Amino acid sequence: MRTNKMCALVGNLHRYDDLLPLTANRPLSTLPFDGKYRLLDFNLSSIANANIKSLFMVFNEGETQSVFDHIGGGKEWSLDGIQNRFFIHIYQDFIRRADNNSSYYDLVIDYLKKSKSEYAVYMGSKILVNIDLRALLHIHQAHGNEMTVVYKRVPKDLLYKEDIIIKLGEDNLIEKKALVKNAEVQDVANLCTDIFIIKTEKLIEILREKQSENVLGNVESFLRERISKDTYAYEYTGYLNNIYDIPSYYKANMDMLDTQKFNSLLYSSQKVYTKLKNEVPTYYSETSVVNNSQFSTGCMIEGNVEDSIIGRGSDIAEGAKVSGSLIFPSNTIKANAEVSYAILDKNIVVEEGVKIVGTPEKPVVVKKGTHVTADIIGG
Repeated sequence: MRTNKMCALVGNLHRYDDLLPLTANRPLSTLPFDGKYRLLDFNLSSIANANIKSLFMVFNEGETQSVFDHIGGGKEWSLDGIQNRFFIHIYQDFIRRADNNSSYYDLVIDYLKKSKSEYAVYMGSKILVNIDLRALLHIHQAHGNEMTVVYKRVPKDLLYKEDIIIKLGEDNLIEKKALVKNAEVQDVANLCTDIFIIKTEKLIEILREKQSENVLGNVESFLRERISKDTYAYEYTGYLNNIYDIPSYYKANMDMLDTQKFNSLLYSSQKVYTKLKNEVPTYYSETSVVNNSQFSTGCMIEGNVEDSIIGRGSDIAEGAKVSGSLIFPSNTIKANAEVSYAILDKNIVVEEGVKIVGTPEKPVVVKKGTHVTADIIGG
């Protein structure tokens, strides 16, 4: 007997080379966002808000340290309850190829069966949304189609070449789908968010079918393939961003300096949870000058900061200038240094008087742990 309405699967297998070096040792989903959050927080929060008690996540081998560091026991997302279960599978490419993906199929099918859920929700990792999954379930049940996919109308410049865009027919059923790279895209398009809901038994049936055919693939690719004229399209109307390269990642973060977009994503009826840290508040000295910026806890601000987002535990010394930049946690920017239109990964020291200067269209990215002793002029 099914005892849980929904289980959830979160995919993190895609690698986006245009996000390097930020994703050299971490998946896209654990990239910092708006100072204190990680992108993964939004999927986990949607799952927690829908009271989904069973979760399965897949990550590539070599990218899991930041996942375990961030999630820990899962308390912040109620993953540590007696009735809750979450699984993290490490996807090893050489094993997958050696056994024709059999181990992947066995693991996912076993999880789905043990979840005892009537419906399975799948969420990808590069689309940033704060979605009400209970509403999605209700819509799916009301229309009774085999599968429901979530979409949003977005401007053309928000699309990635491998995204799917859809054309809607009568009653919001999908008339046509196409990859962006193969389509003639209008100024505004219906973007498939790679969020799907389907009956668990049907998903198991699809996986068994693919397994019997020795198909190398994953849940996301099979659900994308399954989009048809019988698939219902559910429109998401909240804030959305599509993160697949450095400019899109930078822009998504900078969007949070816009009060309307910030409130739309973070202060809707859907609460967003993240890892808690007991730290002192940020300290602003008398010499600090701050305009249109956000700061996480534990920072020491003595210099000038404008149009920037500053991660936990960062120090900006007197005379230093930071503008239009995204500063990850635990950075030190020494006196009279200048950081403009840049992304500084964790644990970076910028020496006195050094300049790091990019442009809004092409921000300079500094690798984790770098000691910057000479000017970096990019853009």
